[in-house]
Amino acid sequence: MTTSSLLKFSTLLIGASLLGACTKPEQPSANNSTEQSAQEFVLNYEKITLDNGLEVVLHQDKSDPVTAVALTFHVGSAREIEGRTGFAHLFEHLLFLESENLGKGGLDKMSSRIGGSGANGSTSRDRTNYFQTVPNDALEKMIWAEADKLGFFINTVTDAVLSKEKQVVKNEKRQSYDNRPYGHANYVVDKNLYPEDHPYNWQVIGSLEDLQNATLQDVKDFYKKWYVPNNATLVIAGDFDAEQAKAWVHKYFDEIPRGEEIKPLVDKPAVLTDSKLRMYEDNFAQLPELRMVWPGVDLFHNDAYALDVLSQYLSEGKVAPLNKILIDDKALTSNISMYSSNSEIAGEISIITRAYPGTDLDDVKLAIEEAFTEFEENGISDEDLARIKAGIEASFYNRLSSVLGKAFHLAQYNIFADDPGYVNEEIKKFLAVSKDDVMRVYRQYIKDKAFVSTSFVPKGQGELALEGASPANVVEEAIVANAEGETFELPADTEYVKTPSSFDRSIEPAYGETPTPPVPEVWHTELSNGLTLYGIENDELPLVEFTLQIDGGLSAESMETAGVANLLAMVLEKGTATKTPEELESALAMLGASIDISANRESIVVYGNTLSKNYQSTLALVKEMLLSPRWDEKEFTLAKQSTLSTIAQQKANPNNIADNAFAALLYGKDHIFSLNPMGNESTLSNITMDDLKAYYAKYIAPNLTHVHVVGAVSSETVIETMKGWVEGWPKKAVSLPELKVANTPETSKVYFYDVPGAKQSVLRFGYLAMAETDEDFYPATVMNYKLGGGGFASRLTQSLREGKGYTYGIRSAFSGSDIPGPFIIGSSVRTNVTFESAALVKDILTLYPDTFSEEDLVNTKSFFLKSAARQFETANAKLSLLQKMSRYGWQADIVQTRQNIVQDITIEDIQQLATTYANPDKMIWLVVGDAKTQLPRLAKLGFGEPILLNADNASMSSSKE
Repeated sequence: MTTSSLLKFSTLLIGASLLGACTKPEQPSANNSTEQSAQEFVLNYEKITLDNGLEVVLHQDKSDPVTAVALTFHVGSAREIEGRTGFAHLFEHLLFLESENLGKGGLDKMSSRIGGSGANGSTSRDRTNYFQTVPNDALEKMIWAEADKLGFFINTVTDAVLSKEKQVVKNEKRQSYDNRPYGHANYVVDKNLYPEDHPYNWQVIGSLEDLQNATLQDVKDFYKKWYVPNNATLVIAGDFDAEQAKAWVHKYFDEIPRGEEIKPLVDKPAVLTDSKLRMYEDNFAQLPELRMVWPGVDLFHNDAYALDVLSQYLSEGKVAPLNKILIDDKALTSNISMYSSNSEIAGEISIITRAYPGTDLDDVKLAIEEAFTEFEENGISDEDLARIKAGIEASFYNRLSSVLGKAFHLAQYNIFADDPGYVNEEIKKFLAVSKDDVMRVYRQYIKDKAFVSTSFVPKGQGELALEGASPANVVEEAIVANAEGETFELPADTEYVKTPSSFDRSIEPAYGETPTPPVPEVWHTELSNGLTLYGIENDELPLVEFTLQIDGGLSAESMETAGVANLLAMVLEKGTATKTPEELESALAMLGASIDISANRESIVVYGNTLSKNYQSTLALVKEMLLSPRWDEKEFTLAKQSTLSTIAQQKANPNNIADNAFAALLYGKDHIFSLNPMGNESTLSNITMDDLKAYYAKYIAPNLTHVHVVGAVSSETVIETMKGWVEGWPKKAVSLPELKVANTPETSKVYFYDVPGAKQSVLRFGYLAMAETDEDFYPATVMNYKLGGGGFASRLTQSLREGKGYTYGIRSAFSGSDIPGPFIIGSSVRTNVTFESAALVKDILTLYPDTFSEEDLVNTKSFFLKSAARQFETANAKLSLLQKMSRYGWQADIVQTRQNIVQDITIEDIQQLATTYANPDKMIWLVVGDAKTQLPRLAKLGFGEPILLNADNASMSSSKE
């Protein structure tokens, strides 16, 4: 489950995404304007309202045999009161645990059986939603389950259930806010932007104190007021029979009683008479961060559209005034963002930047003001306005790639605009924004207006904060041993009175007709220069997604200059031999195309997304980027600065620390994969532009490149387009370095990385296992489903989260390519149960082979076989198939091969695989946390004395007492 601390409903986000509830569009011709294309897109939905007030929206999409169901309540943190905050988010959690007729595990347990995407939800200031995609034979089951959540749930919430879930939510707060850099920034902004009686004054997740003080009666009262049919929208989107679906909705929802009438909230924009400057020395920050936030507008306000355009123009791209001055001219930062966020009754306009180490934030503020002055003098050009609007069409279609996205956004429009089809008006308003509108909203909302600023600086560097900033009031949680019921355990049985019904709701509906899992038709060819092409034609949307995957990356680098491929990827994005960075960016934007070049351990990847009508024009630009680099020295310097900035930030983030430290332990200090693909300060200092050119000359070769294309473009067009690359890109005599394979540990050892004052401990347990091409890889993945790969169906989650409340989430997974990859168990647990969590993981691993049951086997098989209906719904899923086929030499029938593995696997197979590949006695056990309080206890795991990895920390002298 996720929490959205701020409902970032920019007009672009909602306007583009909600067009998803529409019929398949006509492919626009090359000369269609963005406005014509968008406005020709016709909505196709049906809306009914039950007698109890439940609003139901149905959208049919027959492209895949799947259906999404989204139940959304018009309640978020804004409906809470001071002193009882966090209730809406708490219910987001509670509603998954149990209901009267689904029993313990509720929707999560059923999701596993029916092959669903995993029941999930999110909470914002203004709404709470619950959603999932399932094979369409399970639609009646989902409608039954959602009705149980609405009308047959609250009696299952007891004091014990509430106490346990409080721990889970508090762990989420620690993980998402308390134990990460800048995690308290939004809290400080909202406390200063909104008065105490404003419903946006507090955070969606609430406070730890309020959660702890919440009583069972408080919770039940909140539920009975807000979680009622007349405050909810149910959306069904996908492949289903509409009349049958409506009959099921009536059957399961009609008798749920209407609640009290709910009055809409009145718009209440923030009002500032003077600017408020706040500062905070952040325990985890490595870079000084400045936020400037002005009062904005509420959702659907007429000025929201121009504010979106203004924010994009000022901050996005090389020509953006903020980027030009802060990044290019003054080299104060590597990134700056600006956005207008619109919630139901108020909004904010925000600028956020993390400056380079040691930068005075007063200099940053002055640079921002300089950028504003430039905008005031020059305004926005016709070309820039057209460029920004051109991106709308691509966003418009990109948000239609899944039925779940369609269901989610249809619900939002129904709740906040009282009309799922309001998107047509949104598009018109966005496209009608003029240059005068953009300047007008700047003057009305930003120029010389009061704002709230936060200066979050590293510990001991308070002098970097804005001049005149006063200390922010941030409540830090103390680390207390034996606090919060370390031995807490949920009772096995819960007694409650069942809610009467006109029929027996305890009987789970039967499956419908079993869908046939779709397998895409793949085409493949190889060109004379060794370039391999793979594609899947899909004309559901007028879009094309593609990747060019070039083997190499970190694996082709040296230990002394690690990070070359990453810097090369960044530089290749910045212009071509004939186009400046600004010209290239503008050319792509005018096509509605986005190109991203990145490097990882085993490749450099060019990812592209474009309108199908502009595919060939987009590929022409990609060809320029890849085959005619600009080698811009200034951009090289900026890329290196940006990378160093990112590395500095990672040093303060416990999760990044854990990932980097685990890689070093996994592969050994002499292995290239022990390093981050970005490199480190030492290796980056050695890299010159000549190193990038040398890598390019050797490894950017067509015979190391695989092209994958998915979307509304024919194989003939793709092949003909790529043939134009052959003459200027000859095959090279090149081979990649042979990588040494690290050894599996013979015995387990415990390692600890100290982050003094950490509010959580980050766990990484595992070892280097096997390649994905290994015959045991997929069977081991199947084995791992009930162990830790199945989300809420897994034992790790059921024990550490649902049983003990130690963590917000935990999972285990195998990863690899055609070279061995690791098996990893990862989690963040509250600090004072670090040992207990590790010990429990050890016990689960030890017992798993002997306790895997016939029921576990049935559940595992059911998930893998039924979820096959969802496996290729999105373009990204299709791209993933093509990437594996090109890398491993697989055929498309690998899908059926894997289905056969699942069909044939036995309990004995699972036991053997678990014994071999999930052995707790042959693993690396890494903990990143507060060594002073937690390191000594870990010796009780039985793997010897913990090894401290950063023994130079000043706190270590006391950690061994």
